Amino acid sequence: MDKPLTKIIGLKKSEFDEFIKNGELQIREARLIPFSKPGDEMALTSVILSSLRLIKEFRKKILSDAKMMIGGQIYVFTEIVFSQFPELRVDGLLIIVKGGIIKDAALFEMKNGSNDIEQEQIEDYLKIAKTYDIPKLITVSNQFVSEPTQSPINTKPPKNIELYHFSWTYLLTFAHILLFKNDTNIEDEDQVEIMKEVVNYLEYDKSGVCGFHQMKKGWSDVVEKINSGASLKQNDTEVDDAVISWQQEEKDLALILSKSLGVFVNSGETKYKGNLKARLDDDKKKLITDKVLTTTLRVRGAVSDIKIKALFEKRIIEMSVSLKAPQDKTMRGQLGWIKRQIENCYKKNEKTFQKINSEILIEIIIKNTSKSERISLVDIDKVYDVIKGKEIKEFKVLFIKDFGKKFSSRSKFVVIIEEMIIDYYSGIIQYLYKWEQPAPKMMEDNKDSIMEASNEDANIDILKTRENGVEDEQRDGLNKDTLQEPDNI
Repeated sequence: MDKPLTKIIGLKKSEFDEFIKNGELQIREARLIPFSKPGDEMALTSVILSSLRLIKEFRKKILSDAKMMIGGQIYVFTEIVFSQFPELRVDGLLIIVKGGIIKDAALFEMKNGSNDIEQEQIEDYLKIAKTYDIPKLITVSNQFVSEPTQSPINTKPPKNIELYHFSWTYLLTFAHILLFKNDTNIEDEDQVEIMKEVVNYLEYDKSGVCGFHQMKKGWSDVVEKINSGASLKQNDTEVDDAVISWQQEEKDLALILSKSLGVFVNSGETKYKGNLKARLDDDKKKLITDKVLTTTLRVRGAVSDIKIKALFEKRIIEMSVSLKAPQDKTMRGQLGWIKRQIENCYKKNEKTFQKINSEILIEIIIKNTSKSERISLVDIDKVYDVIKGKEIKEFKVLFIKDFGKKFSSRSKFVVIIEEMIIDYYSGIIQYLYKWEQPAPKMMEDNKDSIMEASNEDANIDILKTRENGVEDEQRDGLNKDTLQEPDNI
């Protein structure tokens, strides 16, 4: 083949193979059991790309997240060198072939351990993607983002090229979810076993896959600055570090819950989807102005979203869920309703409840006022006299922990907050339920009148039937006479 390789999309698979043969494209097939040593980036690339090819449900989820074509034949490769960029070696290439034609493709860049995605490297790979008409570049590392559409680096891809990012923990978590007994189950038993082997490989302590273990250095610096009364500025490196650390820990919390529950838990505010920079800027402003950082975890089927707030001045973490107060009960009934829910938490999981109950508060939101009342569980019976004569709008069940000096510890902060979310969900959240508006009830006073009206209607119908019967008989008689007239002529 004399012509050079200029594009991937639209190329016949046979032509693609020819370019490999003639050296225009240097490439290796990805293997599920790679020859590379464990933890090597090429080994990780090979394992993940092979599992995408072999496991339908895993492939469908990851390709959907990257807005790629689902159908067609999948081919995966590692260590790709394109002839126009001989000095660059791309970790992975995935192509999707349908009808013998390459319909979709993506480049992959993988980082293991503490290695971060590099700005310059990604910009080089984006040039390759543009040159060869490859519409996607997917990065994978131990860095966390709220959505796959966000990237840990600040770069703008060329037109018609999309940049996506997955953390290794995200991929591992979804692999775990596929092994749960739920509606996302892997159907094929052989593929189940393959998925188990992939999970075992990724969880191997030398695989290079790890969760979020510590906040960035700037986190400690920001905590100390706030504690000393020093001012923070928008362009401070430590402010960037603190916010990025918080956002990465947020995603790790979501994935920890996902792995435990067998369903994906989403994190962050939906308005920032695909726009990490806007989220970063807003969080920096919030930290500088209010000395607070917040996030949201969304669990399908839970009583409400889980709100998490880091208060730097007080060095506490506050987690909360909200429950609308029953609108068909008196105030005493409303208080009894939330009290019974908390008592049920104790009955269901006494061990965890006893561990955290001193840090659980009930916040009572009063209608038509910005004020609220926070009470401990032991004081719930005493609050009636405090709010007597007011209407309860909403309850919040809060889990508040004072971190003290550990708030500034980069590693201990992560350990404590991750333990918090597990305890809070397992001890409280999973047992709470929403109030639902009961079905409308028939008014007692109206029963008799309804029956009377119904009987009256029935009598009228009978009467009409009888009258119609007479009229029908008369018409029948007339018709008979009419029909007989010709015989008399």
